[in-house]
Amino acid sequence: MATEGNLQAPTRHPLDWKNPDFYDEGKTFHELERIFDICHGCRRCVSLCGAFPTLFDLVDESKTGEVDGVAKADYWKVVDQCYMCDLCYMTKCPYTPPHEWNLDFPHTMLRAKAIKFRKGEVTAAEKFLASTDVHGQFAGIPIVVQVANAVTHTKAARSVMESVAGVDKDAWLPDLATKKFRSGTPKARATTVVDGEKTPGKVAIYATCYVNYNEPGIGHDLLKVLDHNDIPYVLVSKEKCCGMPKLELGDLDSVDAAKEANIPVLAKYAKEGYAILAAVPSCTLMFKQEIPLMYPDDADVQLVKEHMWDPFEYFMARKRDGLLKTEFPQKLGNISYQIPCHGRVQNIGKKTEEMLKMIPDTTINTIERCSGHAGTFGVKKAYHQQAMKIGKPVFKAMATMKDGAKPDFISSDCPLGGHHIAQGFEVNGLGAPELQHPLTLVRMAYGLK
Repeated sequence: MATEGNLQAPTRHPLDWKNPDFYDEGKTFHELERIFDICHGCRRCVSLCGAFPTLFDLVDESKTGEVDGVAKADYWKVVDQCYMCDLCYMTKCPYTPPHEWNLDFPHTMLRAKAIKFRKGEVTAAEKFLASTDVHGQFAGIPIVVQVANAVTHTKAARSVMESVAGVDKDAWLPDLATKKFRSGTPKARATTVVDGEKTPGKVAIYATCYVNYNEPGIGHDLLKVLDHNDIPYVLVSKEKCCGMPKLELGDLDSVDAAKEANIPVLAKYAKEGYAILAAVPSCTLMFKQEIPLMYPDDADVQLVKEHMWDPFEYFMARKRDGLLKTEFPQKLGNISYQIPCHGRVQNIGKKTEEMLKMIPDTTINTIERCSGHAGTFGVKKAYHQQAMKIGKPVFKAMATMKDGAKPDFISSDCPLGGHHIAQGFEVNGLGAPELQHPLTLVRMAYGLK
């Protein structure tokens, strides 16, 4: 007998992406109609993103006022609004498995995106925008980096990028780093491995495309915090993009290629007893959830899943082992901190907030809502203004502490989300607090240079 909502935690079924039926458009649309009908009758997710308001408007404006009155061609309007944040599944939907209605909205959207990609209906510009390793090949090259960064900041170049590549001329874009993170990392100071009950005592760093190519300072701050806590670390010997940008496009063959490059390398470190850390939540989520769901029977994939940690998840487990230094000589004042979607859905709790709250004379204002950036979604001409609208409640909530004071810092574990929030502050006239990644804030609180 069906019950109203779940009393159990949501579970995930493997993604049956190698089954020919997965790419059958008729069968996929049949499942979309089934799911849309359930969503129409519930509407709990209306405030999460653009997918649900789009769906409900289509239903309400149809001749029947029901899903059967919506043209199948209009289903794509809903699919295009989904940026795979997973919040509907993990935080809102009462009908996810083990409920017998078996509703998995994001993975059904992914199935539709995969069909669209195979049909050749994803533009070359979208494919290029999702090719982070291609962009990053220019990082660290003298003169080329400076020229590329300078050009990116000119109005003329941004207008061209908007018309040719579909990148909104007003969207914030990251600069290329003058020196890649993986090119300039010092060796770990600590050499003695001290395992805890909950934590391995040595760490392997998966750099991520963004930290490696765009903001290496985040990675260096992670290394400084590890050094300060006497934790030996290494960088993984080689890596490719985790595949999340390709997953968002439905390009599952490229995700497969990334998996084939990364998993053998990461599995080696897992077998040697390393905790594997990645400083970007989307990358961590790929190895913890999306790739394991695509390859449920691959032992190495599942092993990497068990050894992949969010940095603050690792540090707080280290604290519970009695092996984390908790003396912070530098107070930081008021911090407005946003928990990114891909951090929330890892089911690890508020580990970043927990560590920031350990800093004396420091007040944390935590916001649990989507910033609106959502990977490449927030920089596209078609969606940038919508991304700013989705993020507006976050910008406003972060602009004032609970006592009415203004924040000294704004922060998010997602670097791109953090810059999107900073842009939201500027556009909405909410002040100009300093943007810093949580790892940088912890490094500062430790008094490290």
